[in-house]
Amino acid sequence: MNNIDHKDFEAVIGLEVHAQLLTQSKAFAPVAAQYGQAPNTQISPLCLGHPGTLPLVNENLIRYIIKMGLATNCSIAPKSIFARKNYFYPDLPKGYQISQFETPICEGGYIDIEVERYSKCIGITRIHMEEDAGKSIHDQDPYNTLVDLNRAGTPLIEIVSEPDLRTPEEAYAYLSKIKQIVQYLEICDGNMEEGSLRCDANVSVRPRGSKKFGTRTELKNMNSFRNVEKAIDFEIYRQIELIEAGGKVVQQTLLWDTIKMETRIMRSKEEAHDYRYFPEPDLPPIIVTKELLDSIKEELPELAHIRQQRFVEQYHLSVIDAITLTENRYLADFFEELVSKSGQVKASVSLVLSDVLRVLNEQSITIQDFPLSATRLAELLDLRASDKVSSTAKQTIFNAMLEQGCSAQELAEKLNLLQVSDSNYMDDLVKQVIEANPDEAARYKEGKKQLMGFFVGQVMKASKGKANPKMANELVRKYLD
Repeated sequence: MNNIDHKDFEAVIGLEVHAQLLTQSKAFAPVAAQYGQAPNTQISPLCLGHPGTLPLVNENLIRYIIKMGLATNCSIAPKSIFARKNYFYPDLPKGYQISQFETPICEGGYIDIEVERYSKCIGITRIHMEEDAGKSIHDQDPYNTLVDLNRAGTPLIEIVSEPDLRTPEEAYAYLSKIKQIVQYLEICDGNMEEGSLRCDANVSVRPRGSKKFGTRTELKNMNSFRNVEKAIDFEIYRQIELIEAGGKVVQQTLLWDTIKMETRIMRSKEEAHDYRYFPEPDLPPIIVTKELLDSIKEELPELAHIRQQRFVEQYHLSVIDAITLTENRYLADFFEELVSKSGQVKASVSLVLSDVLRVLNEQSITIQDFPLSATRLAELLDLRASDKVSSTAKQTIFNAMLEQGCSAQELAEKLNLLQVSDSNYMDDLVKQVIEANPDEAARYKEGKKQLMGFFVGQVMKASKGKANPKMANELVRKYLD
């Protein structure tokens, strides 16, 4: 279904995105924060909530969230405080989470998204800092829930959107843009499957034209962008069908069942939880000075939308090609390095968008794991630009380079793919071909110009594919015209 076309109802969607930050240590403890380690090996008395332990703010937590705030057009508060968010959960040893409540460090931002038919500005209510809880594991023991506290205390930022989204497609585009920004800033790897980017969605429906919000439900357990899109789509139509049947939407927290592809109830709640927030007594206020803000602004990279525009203007690329090349920061870096080393824009675009992306997709790797450097590929482009190899040979050499550590020149020689461009050799070869085919030469001179391909083919055959086809064309034309 496509809710954007529903004639009577529209959806109101807000997203809460948690991004796990790429810091070396945890938010408030000098303990390693690395994904994938053995359970309960990255913990300390502070992570375990032992009495008498005191938190200390990780400086990169502050710097990273300010980067995100600046990249999403937020106002940065000169002073903000941490708060204790009190609730019980088995993998929250302290019984509270250090977060922010009334004074988030970033507020009032926005990002622009593009969907198939239009673009749209989505407001960002706030971005605040907090620590992660641990992880409860329910599928490794038939009788017990296991707890891994490695994740407890890992630094997070929570990005809360305004309820400006109206369709699952917009939600997908918004999440994609958030992921792109955190990856460009190098503050989060954006891996939703590993939990470093997590999303909850608040969904309600209302009659078209109404300004009043309907009763919302909260969707959780969505581990991919597509599942977010599918879950929102399902929930919109569940609510619409319920209302049309005379029922009422109940405020609930729902889980997305990826097997049945439907939502199921996690808990019902008529009122929001009372987390009994109060200022964190063990942490001082965060003061953002002008000097700190200026230094972080200088660290900001050129973001994707700005880079796209520059690629169009500087390299004269199509908008589609510019978007594809800048979707990933490291792919854009690779492309620019290739252009810098080869001096060939058009050939670089073609090579990256065809051959390089094909290998990345086939091998399910990122550009950081691509086996060929920009320097080696520039050598290949130079061979082709100087007519030392044909376009077909270039493809053969590229494939061989993926398997061997030789240079493009070495492989061209090893595979006997270097074109012959010696003028004396080519001159003699073309004359021999013309002399060997007098009837075709006569017909060409009578106006059968399509025989040009025949003569060039004969030259390539006589040279066993080594002749420079461009030079062959020029010489055949010279002697027959």
